[in-house]
Amino acid sequence: MNPGHLDLFRAVLRHGGMTKAAAALGIGQPHVSRAVAQLEAELGFTLFIRGHGSATPTVEGEAFAREVERTYAGLDHLRDAARQIRELGTGPLKVACQPSLASRMLPRAIRRLCMECPGARVALHVPAPDTIWAWAASGQCDLGIGRPRSGYVGVDSEPFLTVDAVCALPTGHALAEAPFVTVRDLIAETLIAGAPGVFQQSVEAAFAETATEPKFLHMAQYTAARCGLVAEGAGLAIVDPIPARELAHLPIVLRPFRPSLPIESVMIRPAGRPLGRLAGQLISILKAERKDILAERGR
Repeated sequence: MNPGHLDLFRAVLRHGGMTKAAAALGIGQPHVSRAVAQLEAELGFTLFIRGHGSATPTVEGEAFAREVERTYAGLDHLRDAARQIRELGTGPLKVACQPSLASRMLPRAIRRLCMECPGARVALHVPAPDTIWAWAASGQCDLGIGRPRSGYVGVDSEPFLTVDAVCALPTGHALAEAPFVTVRDLIAETLIAGAPGVFQQSVEAAFAETATEPKFLHMAQYTAARCGLVAEGAGLAIVDPIPARELAHLPIVLRPFRPSLPIESVMIRPAGRPLGRLAGQLISILKAERKDILAERGR
C-alpha cells in the first residue's frame, strides 16, 4: 500500500469529506479522490459512502481505520524512541571517576549536562584506579577519568588535568604563613602518607633527592582522610589541591609544595566505539570546568 494513500485516507476521516480534506491539505480534490479509489482497489472493499460534499466511512472503512490508527500509533512510538535515542542515548551514561574529581567537579558537570539535555541520566561510579581502566577497556563504562596507567589495550586516552601537590598544615602551624613548603621544612615533622602508588612514590623520591628521611607515622588512602588527620593534629600531608580545597570547613591551611609534584588525570574511553552524543556533551562540559579550575589555580 502507498503510504501517501493512507495519509490521505486519514485526512478524509479527520475532515469528514474529500473536498474538505483537499482544502485543508492545499491540494486538489480530484487528487484525493483518485488516491482513495486506488486504495479501495488495492484493499478490495469500499472505504467511504460518497455524498454531497461528504464521505461517510463504511463498516469496512471503520474497521480498516482502526488498524491504520494502530499502525500510526506504532510509528509515533518509533519517532519518540528515535528522538530519545538521538537526544539521550540508549540508557544511562556510565562514568567512572577517581575520587578527587567525583565529589564536586564531575557533579557540577553532570548538573550542567542535565540542564542542557533534560531527561539525561548518568550512572556515576568511583571504583579503584585500575578498575576505571579495566572498565573502559572492556566497554563497561562510556567515559573514565583516572590516573595515568600503562599496559591497557582497547582504550583511547588523552591528558585531562594536571595540578601541583600542596602541603596541608593545621591552622596556626609555624609554616602556615610561608610562601611555600619545601622538603627540608618537613624533616622534623610527622607526616601522613598516602596509599602506596605513583603519587606516594613521587613524594618519597622528593625526600630521597635531598638525602632526608621522611617521618611517616599514619597512612590514609584519600586526600579527604589525610586532611582530616591534619586537622586533628596527627601530622602534615602532601595532597591533591582539588579535593583539599573543598574542605574549607576544616582548620587546615594549604601551601604550595617544593619541589613541584605534578598530579595528572587522564580522560579515557573505549577504543573503536563511536562517541555518543551525551558522552561528547559531557566531555565538552568537563573541559570547560577544567578551564575554571586552572584559572582558580592561577589566581
